[in-house]
Amino acid sequence: MWSSARRVLQELLSQPAVRSFSVTSAQNTVIVERWWQVPLSKVGSPPRLHPRRHRIYKLVENTSHACKEKMELILTQTVPKLGGRGDTVFVTKAVGRNKLLAQGLAVYPSPENKLMFAEELRLLREGRPEDRIQTRTGQLTVAFIKRSELKINKMPSDEFKLTKEVVCRQLLKKWGLVVPLHALKLPFEPITDLGDYWCEITVNGVDTVRFPVSLVPYEDPSANHQRLLKAQSRQEAAADVAEAADEDEAVVKAVSEVAAEAEAGKDSVSQVSEASASTGAADAEQAAATTKTSPETTAPPSDSPKKD
Repeated sequence: MWSSARRVLQELLSQPAVRSFSVTSAQNTVIVERWWQVPLSKVGSPPRLHPRRHRIYKLVENTSHACKEKMELILTQTVPKLGGRGDTVFVTKAVGRNKLLAQGLAVYPSPENKLMFAEELRLLREGRPEDRIQTRTGQLTVAFIKRSELKINKMPSDEFKLTKEVVCRQLLKKWGLVVPLHALKLPFEPITDLGDYWCEITVNGVDTVRFPVSLVPYEDPSANHQRLLKAQSRQEAAADVAEAADEDEAVVKAVSEVAAEAEAGKDSVSQVSEASASTGAADAEQAAATTKTSPETTAPPSDSPKKD
């Protein structure tokens, strides 16, 4: 009976205790060494440890205070803000183990995996153009070019010409984009006139993107030039206001002249009507007078002798 109970107790004690990882505290590694060196012992005999002296240790390193090294992984799929398939990335151990490796988005950089992705990248670059696939970086570059516009200031020199070399330098200076000469295409070369043009960039030999390029007059970035531009703009604004005022004054003057002409026309019509009325009255009076005198002047002579 006692033997069976002892056996059951031993089995229970031998089984490891199962605890949740959330309950288990973080275990850190501490490197220590003995303060007093243990003397060498004879061959085949155990070392002789002092009961107190050889139990004193000194701290060498505490890994909890050490810098956390990042994990190197190779992505198997495109991960936003991180990279595309075949890219080698360095992430924290928490992100690498809990997200990338757990979800199958990355693998360890073993020699076999490196060789496999290198061969895949070589096939993509050396294969047929229609079989190539744009990389994640290439997709981001294409999206950036589509929503961008390049403005180039024409230098005051008469010998200035817009060529591929100039456009590539401006792309590197303003966009931070490195474009080889064979990947850039201009509508015609060289460009000397001011205006808007279209250029094309071929990204990784797969996608061709068009973007606008404007050749504008040269602008001096100095403060004096900026003050001159502001003064010129103020003068132009004042001239526009004065011109608008002159136009308004001319319109008012024209309206007043038309009104005066209309009034003058009314006065002349009334005078003509009065004159015609007076003339008609005079003719009527003259006609009445003639009618009164006509019987006397037209009466026949009488046959009676005149009295002396």
